[in-house]
Amino acid sequence: MILVTGATGTIGRYLVRALAEADVPFRALVRDAGKGEELGCEFVVGDFGNPASLASALKGVDRLLLNSGGALPVAGQQPMVRQQTGAIDAARTAGVSSVVKVSAWRPAPDAKLSVRGHWEIERHLEASGLRWSSLQPTGYMQNFFTGEGGFTHGDALAGPYGAGRVAYLDAYDVAACAAALLTGPLGGGETYALTGPEALTHEEIAAKLAIPFHDQTPQEAAEGLRAQGLPGWFVDDLLWLYADISAGSMSEVTTAVGDLTGRAPRTFAEFLANRA
Repeated sequence: MILVTGATGTIGRYLVRALAEADVPFRALVRDAGKGEELGCEFVVGDFGNPASLASALKGVDRLLLNSGGALPVAGQQPMVRQQTGAIDAARTAGVSSVVKVSAWRPAPDAKLSVRGHWEIERHLEASGLRWSSLQPTGYMQNFFTGEGGFTHGDALAGPYGAGRVAYLDAYDVAACAAALLTGPLGGGETYALTGPEALTHEEIAAKLAIPFHDQTPQEAAEGLRAQGLPGWFVDDLLWLYADISAGSMSEVTTAVGDLTGRAPRTFAEFLANRA
């Protein structure tokens, strides 16, 4: 039995569909029963912040997909770290054999808060004694339509991206990789750097979206982000991410999606066609 957390999110919905089509026993962890009904699969209502509900959800579970969104930090701490490390501990207590974690692109201890949190969780997972694997995607193509923080606002793509290239990938491919790991041999502590098949500049992406591209200075970007009402910590994280992108840190194209799924990841054009 597999437990899918983050089941109603961008990756989770694709994963639920993939596991259902493969006729693999699984249940989804959801915070809202109505959204669980919409998934059309076995589900349990629970929350990372409610240890009792998590323990109940993990009964009879052999493999866990660990995925949850970030939350506002409190006293300099990222709640995601507390929540996911707690879930790892609960999984070990429940007798779970293997965990597949959805992480961030090559997390490191010197990264900003949201990315560093994934590094901390991975270290806890490594020390847990559980079998595990980590998926480390670049950015999601979906974020150009659903993300915050300066992707597409006001019918334009704006940000201090410069000429930096990013090998964005479709969340569909992340879910496919997760499905392969959850239904295959138990993880042995591998990390998979997931990318799309091409590294594009944001000017090239804007052209594919048929919208203008406005390259900004970091100061212009910060002012725009604050005007959106985004918290200071998130603005700082985004500026750090923009600088990283501009320097080309996400321009690498890997073969991980193909290695795990046996097929090439979707191009941006294929993503847009499927979305349409």
